Amino acid sequence: MKRSLYTLAIISLFSGAAKAQYNLGVATSNWSGLNSLYLNPANIADSRHRFAIDIVGINAGIDNNLGTLNTNGGIFDIANDGNTNNVFKYGNTNTFSLLAPYAQFRLPGVMVSINNRHSVALTAGLRGMNQFNNFDRSLYRTLTEVDYMPDGNITLTSRMFNYTAHVWSEIGGSYGAVVVDEFQHKLKVGVTLRYLGGIGYVGLRGNNLDAYYKGGENDTLFVTKSDLEFASNAVSTRSAVVNGVSNHNIFEDFFGAKDGHGFGGDVGVVYEFNPNPTEHADYHNPKRGHRNNSVNNYLIRASASVVDIGSIKYSRANNSNARVTGDGVVAGNDFEDKVSNYETFREYAVSHGFTADTFHRDTRVYMPTRLNLAVDVRVYKRVYINAMFIGNLANRQNFGNSYYNQFTVTPRYDSKIFSVGTPITYGVLSNTVKMGVGIRFSGFYIGSDDMLALVTGNQSGANLYVGGFIPFNKRAPKEHYHHDDEDTSGAEIEPDYDHGGSNDEEDPQPERPRRRGGSPAPEEKSTSSEQRNIHNSAAIRKREINSEIEKKD
Repeated sequence: MKRSLYTLAIISLFSGAAKAQYNLGVATSNWSGLNSLYLNPANIADSRHRFAIDIVGINAGIDNNLGTLNTNGGIFDIANDGNTNNVFKYGNTNTFSLLAPYAQFRLPGVMVSINNRHSVALTAGLRGMNQFNNFDRSLYRTLTEVDYMPDGNITLTSRMFNYTAHVWSEIGGSYGAVVVDEFQHKLKVGVTLRYLGGIGYVGLRGNNLDAYYKGGENDTLFVTKSDLEFASNAVSTRSAVVNGVSNHNIFEDFFGAKDGHGFGGDVGVVYEFNPNPTEHADYHNPKRGHRNNSVNNYLIRASASVVDIGSIKYSRANNSNARVTGDGVVAGNDFEDKVSNYETFREYAVSHGFTADTFHRDTRVYMPTRLNLAVDVRVYKRVYINAMFIGNLANRQNFGNSYYNQFTVTPRYDSKIFSVGTPITYGVLSNTVKMGVGIRFSGFYIGSDDMLALVTGNQSGANLYVGGFIPFNKRAPKEHYHHDDEDTSGAEIEPDYDHGGSNDEEDPQPERPRRRGGSPAPEEKSTSSEQRNIHNSAAIRKREINSEIEKKD
């Protein structure tokens, strides 16, 4: 009877476990290298880095609402062999969503600040997502757990459900610019364009599946209103229907030659408000245009972006599609005896009330498009609080992946050399609060957006990220600015603003004393500036006395 369930779902689904990650503990830092680029491409405009070289970055984790994690070995089973039998302590929900696995591997990249207004970046990486959305729990366990058999009679009901596993590569170019920079206000925009290379995918989507399974010696599956569609470039329709799908074969095909091609990208905007723009700028002489871009100049920064726009097209030449619709009855022993290949399967399905057909056509697999909204507030010196909302924009009935809404507040300490942030997240998927920590020391960072499973039970997710980059930070301008609280020791001599901004050698000199006939008096030599001042004062006083004498004469 188990093969009957494989047939109705078209394929035997496989699963790992992971959660989509954003590295929020470090990505909100102003010295985070290219991490902030993935949240909003406008973040690289007026960057604190002259340039930064990304070396490597990895993140992975777990999130779901199927059940809580079994931390006593279940996670290690996933890491070792992809086995999910022991991962979850299943809850009472009949319908669930599971983002598993999600993984991202960032390859070397670079970001360059052309000047204080324009920046560019080049990035590359590999990504993969394995996702169940709005799936029936009994159907999921039947398809993914080899040793699972339902006890007695069960009802399987799923509507508008989707399963997509997808692995792809990407190469991106980014540009960020400051378009408005006026006194207290600054506006930045950014865009990223990516070439997407599809490595492999498996997809199953269903408008409806109502099934009733009757156990016993002559186990039978009754199906009504079935409407399922399968598509893949990694698994042929025939092998999926007859033999199911093994993890081994899938991963062999996933990491072969690229079969899909497409384009994607991100767009974003950032607004910064600085109530005291003279704090780090030379406003005594605005023509100089000096600003200290080595430090943060904002009190409040608000940003909005739409990221992961686009799709990958898999051509019909390497693509397999199938669709099953209608009502029917499948008997376990009868199915085993009469179905040995695809042709006999199709004949059997049609004779038992189903409509089953296969075809080859171009298929698009969509990116997990989402909206990022954030506000970053400077609370005190190097202490900030970031609030971010991430919302799904993808159509979950397409072949493709999607994210689940979340709201995160991240307090952080942020400096050039060191930063630490503690993201606190409410996740809509699991309806729980998660907490993590991210630490950056210069260009090395490590952290987690969800780490409570390491210290307590009943958690639905966990993750870890680690990476490194080489930062080349901007420096303060050579000409220091005129502030009473600045230490100017060792600095270059700045203009003397008490004399109208002229240099000391250009300052007006005191008039030399003259004799009674009007000729200048001979200049006396002095050995120090103090002596010159005394001499000048005496000469001026002598001239005043001579003037009074002339008046009396």
